[in-house]
Formats: sequence, structure tokens, C-alpha cells
Amino acid sequence: MKKFYVFALALLTLGIAAQSCHKDDPDYSKIQPTALVTVRPAADQSFVMQLDNETVLYPSNMTLSPFKDKEVRALVNFSDQKEIDGKLNVHVNWLDSIRTKKPVPSLEDNSVYGSDPIEIVRDWVTVAEDGYLTLRVRTVFGDPSVKHELNLVTGTNPEDPYELELRHNANKDIYGHYGDALIAFNLNDLPVEDSQTVKIKVKWRSFSGYKSTDFDLYIRPKE
Repeated sequence: MKKFYVFALALLTLGIAAQSCHKDDPDYSKIQPTALVTVRPAADQSFVMQLDNETVLYPSNMTLSPFKDKEVRALVNFSDQKEIDGKLNVHVNWLDSIRTKKPVPSLEDNSVYGSDPIEIVRDWVTVAEDGYLTLRVRTVFGDPSVKHELNLVTGTNPEDPYELELRHNANKDIYGHYGDALIAFNLNDLPVEDSQTVKIKVKWRSFSGYKSTDFDLYIRPKE
């Protein structure tokens, strides 16, 4: 399994350094992400970017998705926002994908997904929208060659399909320095009853004990 962390997170703070090192550079604003989006490809590999539950961005300077037929969450920096024929067109300066996964089912062997501590960071990129739960997380990283695994487990409460557990397997890489990462989970396959918006509960083992938090998640209508 790939390491769940991504280097795109560095872009969240790189802009600060750019201001101090290149004060005369007018393009430093293009280093920081403008938004968090869902990159939604079409059959011809063109794509749109879902900004939130309702707003769609159309790239004016790109015809093909850099991720081909994969639908992923991504950080984007865009400019030149213009509405043309009812569509919100933007110029994409850069687009960087976030590790995007499906949730996994609960297993009888509780050790498979690990139980190492992790923190969910309150941040603008920790958000539930467009059927996705995107998280900024924090844990200890020591050996760069070790693969950490992060999963969102369903079925932990048979009476509540919207109760999920974030599980972290550090594969014994538990000594080092704290670092942050981004990861996204596609929850559009969760059941929907009376409303497209459901309340999900996420539990996790933090460095100070077990915690939980709730999110209001809009699940995309089935196409």
C-alpha cells in the first residue's frame, strides 16, 4: 500500500516562506492552494472540479484530467474566475491530488488495520462535502522508508451505518517527529434514506485517548 501521506500538504505553508524569501515576486500567491475540490473526470478524460456540494468549476486552460479516469480529491490554485454561459470558468495554475480511498469493512481480526494513535487536525481542509470526508491528520514519522496505513472502517456499530472509525497502522514507525498529512475517503456509497445529507460520527485513537467528532455529509445522488 502506498504511504498515505502526501507532499502536497507542504503547499499549505510554503506560501508563508515565499513571502519572506521573495517579497518582490508577484506570483507568490500562486503557491498557496485556492481551494479543495473533487476532480470529476468525464468519459473523454476531460474534467470538472466540484468546489462544494453545489458549485462546479470548469478549467479554461486544461482539456484532459492529469489523473485520467480517476476521481480524486485535490488541492488547486486557480485564478481568472469568469462566468461564461452559466458556467464558472477558472484558469488552473496547479492541481495536486490527495490520496483518495474507499472505506473498508470491519473485520473479526481487529489488529489488521492497526491501532496506533493519530490526531485529526481542525483545519479548512478537514471537511465533509460532495460525499467525501477529507482530513488533515497528524502523527509521528521517523523512518521515511516505512509505509503508514490509514483506513476508515465501516460496520463498527451494527446499529448505525454512519458510525466510522479512523484506524492507523504505523508499522512500528512510532518514534520520530510529528508531521501532518492529507487523506480523503469517498463515502458516496453510504446508504441514504430521507435526505441526501447524513450525520456521520468518526472515532479515532488520539495521543491523549479515544475521541470522536460528527460531520454533516452531503452524499451525491446516484447517477
